[in-house]
Amino acid sequence: MKNSKSFMFIVLVLLYITSLDFPGLAQETYSPSDITKVVFLGTGNPNPDPQHSGNSIVIVINNTPYIVDFGPGLIRQAAALSPRYGGKIEALAVENLKIAFLTHLHSDHTTGYPDLIFTPWVMGRDEPLEVYGPEGIQEMTKHILEAYKEDIKIRLYGIEPVNNLGWRVNAHKIKEGIIYKDSNVTVEAFLVEHGSWPEAYGFKFITPDRTIAISGDTRPSKNLVEKCRGVDILIHEVYSHEKLKERTSFWQKYHPQFHTSTHELAEIAGQIKPKLLILYHQLFWGTSDEELIKEITDIYKGKVVSARDLDVY
Repeated sequence: MKNSKSFMFIVLVLLYITSLDFPGLAQETYSPSDITKVVFLGTGNPNPDPQHSGNSIVIVINNTPYIVDFGPGLIRQAAALSPRYGGKIEALAVENLKIAFLTHLHSDHTTGYPDLIFTPWVMGRDEPLEVYGPEGIQEMTKHILEAYKEDIKIRLYGIEPVNNLGWRVNAHKIKEGIIYKDSNVTVEAFLVEHGSWPEAYGFKFITPDRTIAISGDTRPSKNLVEKCRGVDILIHEVYSHEKLKERTSFWQKYHPQFHTSTHELAEIAGQIKPKLLILYHQLFWGTSDEELIKEITDIYKGKVVSARDLDVY
């Protein structure tokens, strides 16, 4: 009887402990999905590192692709994963790229925008591209189409067999809240803090079997934490806490205002408790994926991976 009471006491203590909010613990175990996939077309930043293409993610849900950010090279990266060029993701045939979201207007997130507009059209996209982004997206779109008006004209009125719809763009200016919904997904935009940018957003994708949060570029953001608690996957930008110490005084002042360190991200993940934390837009400064992860897992004990170009989760 005494042993039985002792056993029950231990069980109750363990149940109590597991109910507590420990910042260093992950929410649950992550497992892959057949319905929702996260594809990293590029994990890079403004530095022209040939190992890391321009920043761009695709969320594929029921074989429908949703682009987030348009870094340089995104279309060829998508093509690399499509069956036409030996890949296995049918959704990434470039003519299927029809819906896209932009976190903010920094050049490393937008210089692939003309490619996203025109190459899928040339390859057969036969409906306008739908783009959702912050203040300035409509003006940017207008000027890109104006800059390429001779290309559009020669393709439409020459002998090339193109349609008159796929080059067009419906650019939607967003505000915080639900910005898109269809039978696959609900997309919520939330404001983040990216230095002096007046509008920078993160996104939360709610799919039939996943919730996925994408930070965009941001320093630690209370709003992000509040909007994203308990998501299945947190995709967050990061820089090396240790390597920042070796940067010049100018960059040591700049980066904490615009970006998030490994130690800060460990604290953020501890509050959100994702099943999987994925690092992207990494600022390595000579460190490795493994060292970057260690800087986080010394503090945060959940599952962490450092995304590389063309990774699929």
